[in-house]
Amino acid sequence: MAKDKAADAAPMSGGRKKRGRPMRGMGRRQRDNQAKVDRNTTYPVDEGLALLKEVTKGTKFDQTINVAVHLGIDPRHADQLVRGSISLPKGIGKKKKVVAFCDGPDAEAAKAAGAVEVGIDDLVEKINGGWQDFDVAIAHPRAMGKVGRLGRVLGPSGKMPSPKNGTVTPNVAEAVKDFAAGKIDFRNDAGGNIHAVVGRASFPADDLKENLKAFVDHLRRLKPATAKGTYIKKVCVSGTMSPGVMLQVEQQ
Repeated sequence: MAKDKAADAAPMSGGRKKRGRPMRGMGRRQRDNQAKVDRNTTYPVDEGLALLKEVTKGTKFDQTINVAVHLGIDPRHADQLVRGSISLPKGIGKKKKVVAFCDGPDAEAAKAAGAVEVGIDDLVEKINGGWQDFDVAIAHPRAMGKVGRLGRVLGPSGKMPSPKNGTVTPNVAEAVKDFAAGKIDFRNDAGGNIHAVVGRASFPADDLKENLKAFVDHLRRLKPATAKGTYIKKVCVSGTMSPGVMLQVEQQ
């Protein structure tokens, strides 16, 4: 009798009972957009951007347009790392929240330029306490002795100030103004890829093209001297909810 009860209590499948909700499949719009893009085709820039504009239509928000560039570098070597910042000619359609580690007249100028928070000791303490409601941190060189303690806090999120991307500078107010207006900073990942925002789906295709060209040209100028072979290997653009579109960009 006990065995019969145990058999009745056991799941019919003989395995563990499944929990949670099943994953939702791809929506019709997503399926339609996927069908419009040939993953095996590398499109001319004008054609590819026109296609991107087509597959980013129909959402209730203005999708962010991202670019991913695969570089011919070896990220294991420190002398082949690529990192920098750039203000794109047409902007990115979004203002950023910027904090500034500085004091005195520099703090006043940074605040006037658009910084949401300024200071040194108080700001370091606030961030150490868990506050990170900002996109970019700018620091005056004389503040880095104290800001350096935040490496473990800001490093993982890519917000640690660095001279390499222009976020450690004596011209704090100018940097705050540039980054608040949409200046982007970037660095390669472990696979040798660079990811960046180049605009919004609402941008005219010509504006996206101008931003894309400026970004790729900037990457070319940052080519490490020790990098061999083809440097710009692949360029792919995509919206927040769209398939990626591979573009034909001159490889160097």
